[in-house]
Amino acid sequence: MQAAKDIASYRKHWAHRFGTAPFLPMSQEEMRELGWDSCDIILVTGDAYVDHPSFGMAIIGRLWEAQGFRVGIIAQPDWQNADSFKRLGKPNLFFGVTGGNMDSMVNRYTADRRLRHNDSYTPNDEGGKRPDRAVIVYSQRCREAFPEVPIMLGGIEASLRRIAHYDAWSEKVRRSILLDSRADILVYGNAERAVIELAHRAARGEKLGDIEDIRGTAFLRDHVPEDMIEIDLDDIDEAKPVPAMRRQERERTVLRIPAYDQVAEDPPLYAQASRVLHQESNPGNARALVQRHGDKEVWVNPPPIPLTTAEMDFVFGLPYARAPHPSYGEARIPAWEMIRFSVNIMRGCFGGCSFCSITEHEGRVIQSRSEASILREVEEIRDKVKGFTGVISDLGGPTANMYRMACKDKDTESLCRRLSCVFPDICKNLNTDHAPLIELYRKVRALPGVKKALVASGLRYDLAVKSPAYVRELAAHHVGGYLKIAPEHTEAGPLAKMMKPGIGAFDRFKQMFDQASKQAGKEQYLIPYFIAAHPGTTDEDMMNLALWLKKHNYRADQVQTFLPSPMSLATAMYYSGRNPLQPVRRQGGEEVVSAKGLKQRRLHKAFLRYHDPENWPVLREALKRMGRADLIGPGKHHLVPNWQPAGTGGRGGEGKRTGRKHGTQKFFTQQAGQGRRKPQGN
Repeated sequence: MQAAKDIASYRKHWAHRFGTAPFLPMSQEEMRELGWDSCDIILVTGDAYVDHPSFGMAIIGRLWEAQGFRVGIIAQPDWQNADSFKRLGKPNLFFGVTGGNMDSMVNRYTADRRLRHNDSYTPNDEGGKRPDRAVIVYSQRCREAFPEVPIMLGGIEASLRRIAHYDAWSEKVRRSILLDSRADILVYGNAERAVIELAHRAARGEKLGDIEDIRGTAFLRDHVPEDMIEIDLDDIDEAKPVPAMRRQERERTVLRIPAYDQVAEDPPLYAQASRVLHQESNPGNARALVQRHGDKEVWVNPPPIPLTTAEMDFVFGLPYARAPHPSYGEARIPAWEMIRFSVNIMRGCFGGCSFCSITEHEGRVIQSRSEASILREVEEIRDKVKGFTGVISDLGGPTANMYRMACKDKDTESLCRRLSCVFPDICKNLNTDHAPLIELYRKVRALPGVKKALVASGLRYDLAVKSPAYVRELAAHHVGGYLKIAPEHTEAGPLAKMMKPGIGAFDRFKQMFDQASKQAGKEQYLIPYFIAAHPGTTDEDMMNLALWLKKHNYRADQVQTFLPSPMSLATAMYYSGRNPLQPVRRQGGEEVVSAKGLKQRRLHKAFLRYHDPENWPVLREALKRMGRADLIGPGKHHLVPNWQPAGTGGRGGEGKRTGRKHGTQKFFTQQAGQGRRKPQGN
């Protein structure tokens, strides 16, 4: 993989003389206290401003500040008019617009498109403080406030909408967010390299809309430059293998994916575009992509080069206040409360689960921090964060046990086009050594003032079983009674579409975990996560999952139906009915059936909550229709009883949450990736 300029090596902008702000200013009064007459860059975000490295706007804002720029933040502005977007005055360089840590549509609506009435990223968990499609709305208001000021898009909402994408809320394919927002440029993925380079070049007088050579960016062009080699991949009826290329050839090559009009009207072509996009996700060998939108070309440069350990340390070592902005007073911000005592030790995930946005956004290459950096952050939490009692709530990341894992050979890594390092099996070239992570855990535990360091992030159990020593360390010292695990399903059909291991790997891990917990003298349980109605899941698959849950005495309390998030492979399956994990063909390609109607989606969700009397009428009806009336009755081998408690069964399969009954294990389960309402960093 090619080298990249160190993000800490840039000559600072002249405004660095103003020093470091205790908090990035949110008002002109704060700007005056800092001695500023204007902001160089203004960040607009859909989240409350929490100055902490788990919040994207804090990382990007502090990163620009470290480069010498004056950065202001407009958090959760009133989007009804442009006045709120003028509160800090006109930025000298540009606006940076993000929807926040979560996609605004995922944040505001359930998988069944019901409006949520709370928002964990808002003071006092108040809902309604951000608009639908926040990035588009904020960009339009910025343009109204200061028409001549350039706009840069970033964050997960923009990142996952950089090309034409299926939108579950309107049930249609929408064009790239670049056109609807009228922004000048979009940065996607881990954007540190791109935003630093763009800011410095803008400060030198270049227009954002004219900068076309930075990795990890997308923008509009009128046509493909004449010196580029263009390879058309928009015709699935005439398969054309893409040849392997040397680096110099790749840099001069662009792959044309099916146009917006094509993917909007021809679902198999949408699957083709999705397949090409994901195949071109390795920073070591990816080529640029181009997609026609009317008379414009949406151009997507190859992904950014991952940060080195030293660069990760630089990012996480910036002078964060590690607290919400003082203007919020004593208001509760649930997302902040969830992570204020947690430490993110790495980024990225090589699992490649087809439904999850983490890999799509952060990439497959693991970017790990050094032990020294992590230990310093733990000490900072101990010494500075109000309310710390000695317990680190989470020592993890997108996947807790991928710390320092990587391909054994860098040349092999740069050539690889696998979508996952662990599916269908763990790659022989993957280093799965857990020793560095075990050593890190022990050093954190040894710090004065640290009583316990928990692992609350989900972990890959198929990796963990490779290291019995890790499972013993985990069970003995780092589990607070419950450990989250995500088998997602039990049946081979759905698991293959999810790119998840078979349930046998979960069984092996559970056996090891239970044994290790017993040896440690602890009673501890696994919390398995499952998804209802994922593409490729039949009613019979959900029935078998329900039978597995009952056999193992599990009762799910909080469950979630599959949500077709923009740009994921699973969403391509859902919309197109084709499997983009394999070559897409009109004749002979694998078809994928999805539960799309509300009735069937609720049935799949009801199977996960087979124990809830509110779901029994729906399940009895379905079991009879499926020819499985033998599962209705009073016995232990029956799934639902043939009687109904008075006053229940009138919710049409929605069910309600119930508490634990004697002899059962209650657990909480939600969809991975964007569906899980948890901060995931920038």
